[in-house]
Parts: sequence; structure tokens; C-alpha cells
Amino acid sequence: MTDEPSPITVPQGIPALDAETEAPRLHPAQVLIITGMSGAGRSRAAAVLEDLDWYVVDNLPAQMLTHLVGMLTTGPHETRAQRVAAVIDVRGRGFFRDLAQVLGGLREAGLEYGILFLDASDEVLVRRFEQVRRPHPLQGNGRILDGIAEERAVLADIRERADTVIDTSELNVHDLAREVRAAVAGDTEDVLRINVLSFGFKYGIPLDADHVVDMRFLANPYWITELRHLTGRDAPVRDYVLGLPGATTFIERYVDALEPVLAGYLNEEKRYVTIAVGCTGGKHRSVAVSEAIGARLRAAGHRVTVAARDLGKE
Repeated sequence: MTDEPSPITVPQGIPALDAETEAPRLHPAQVLIITGMSGAGRSRAAAVLEDLDWYVVDNLPAQMLTHLVGMLTTGPHETRAQRVAAVIDVRGRGFFRDLAQVLGGLREAGLEYGILFLDASDEVLVRRFEQVRRPHPLQGNGRILDGIAEERAVLADIRERADTVIDTSELNVHDLAREVRAAVAGDTEDVLRINVLSFGFKYGIPLDADHVVDMRFLANPYWITELRHLTGRDAPVRDYVLGLPGATTFIERYVDALEPVLAGYLNEEKRYVTIAVGCTGGKHRSVAVSEAIGARLRAAGHRVTVAARDLGKE
């Protein structure tokens, strides 16, 4: 038996190609620190960011920021968050004073972040605290104004470092939401999420419905033996329902009539809308029409989900 060289099972050059190929790069995480005066709207700003799919942590001690960012941006894939926001303010008491040092450490580590600072006039802040009948976190045994003055002194440095300062003195909650969205406009879409939900009136109208559409003006496929066991998702029922006089005309005109309403919702910072489409049992007409409405809304560029609440209940 003669010694023979082992056959080449891997084409030459593959290791070299591997060495030259760059590993896929993850998009850098976005980190936003929300801070500012107590009563200026930090909680509302945090809620807006949550609605925009940011991972938000409220009242975070400054020292925990580094650990939070590291955990959410470099951990296992299923736990990663590409956009992280932390509300850090004087409620953290002595911990807050370390914020500048923590931010410096993030910069040294090459991690970029932004600071959103919310402010308001002393007069407005006093009025807001009096309305909710709560003391200022730094008030102690003094007046609300004493707490506000101390807070301004503590926040002076971080306010100077802020990337965006929003004065909420003259803003209502919708105006503030628009300002926050504008501050992160490059990172988010201005979209309305529409849920089209079919249901049966005999089971009750959905509690979260913003619009209710009654399809009982159409003939009921239930009374056709061949269609009774099917649903509005099956082609025979769908074709029957949409072929009834007035069905497609109604769908087209209804969706057209919705357009200014949906635009108005966006303008008023309403981001989630439920359109409930009902028939008697929620099996045939409502299902077929809800699917058709959803398809037409998607074709118009909207983000839409379609669900059938009462299928299977009969």
C-alpha cells in the first residue's frame, strides 16, 4: 500500500476569500437621554418614543446607563434594541450628579448619544405642580419655587450639552408629541397603524372600535347551503359577497371617505385606529369586506392588519 496525498476537498483560495470578506455590520444603536425640568413633560416624551418603538426606561440612575446600553445593544440578538431612550433626572437624587461623568465614559467608548432636554417657565411649572397637588422632588420643606430654582442649578450643565431643548410652556400634549417626533424625525416614520377587525353583532361591538361599519345591508351567505360552512376568507364566499349590488361601491367610497379622517388622526397624534366591520355572526360578510377594505388601504400606502374576532364562535 502506497502513501498517497489526501485528495483536495476544498477549492484553493476559499480561506483567502474568507479573510477578505467583511463580517456583516449591525447598524449602530441610537441612544437618547431624556432629561429636563420636573413637570416639563418628560413622561409624555417617553411615551411618544415608546409609540415609535424605542426601548424606554424611566427614572434610570445615571450609573446604570452604561450597563443598559451595553446589555441592549451588544447582547443576544433577541434582546437587542436599536433605539434606546433613558429618562434620567433629579429623581435619581445623588446619582444624577454622576451623569456628566457617565456620558464622558460613553464618548470615550466611542458610543454616540443624544440629549433631549425639556424645559418650561417657572410660572407654568408651578401651575402644573399645583394642578396635580404633588410636591417638587427637590422642594423639601420649602416652596415649589425653591425646588424649581435648585433643579435649574443642578441641570444647568446638562442643559448646555443638550442636542435639543424643547420649551413646553405653551405646548399641549399633542404639540409636545409633534416636537418630540420632529426631534427624532430622521429615525422614524410618520405612520398610522390601522387594524381592520371583523366581528359579529350578536357577540357585541368591539370595545376599542374607532369606527363601526355595518354590513348587514348585504344579503347573508348563511342562507345559501353551499356557502354556510365556509367563511369570508374562502373564495366562493368572498366572490359572492363582493359581487352583491353595492358591495364594491360601498368599499371604494368608504375608504375614500376615510382618507381625510386618517390624515387628521396623524395630525392630532393618534397613531392607532381600529375599524370594526360587523355582520350578524362575524363569519361571512364582515370577514370578506374587512379583507377588501384592508387591501384597499394597503394599496393607498397605509400600514394595515386585518383580523377576524369571531370566526369559530358559531
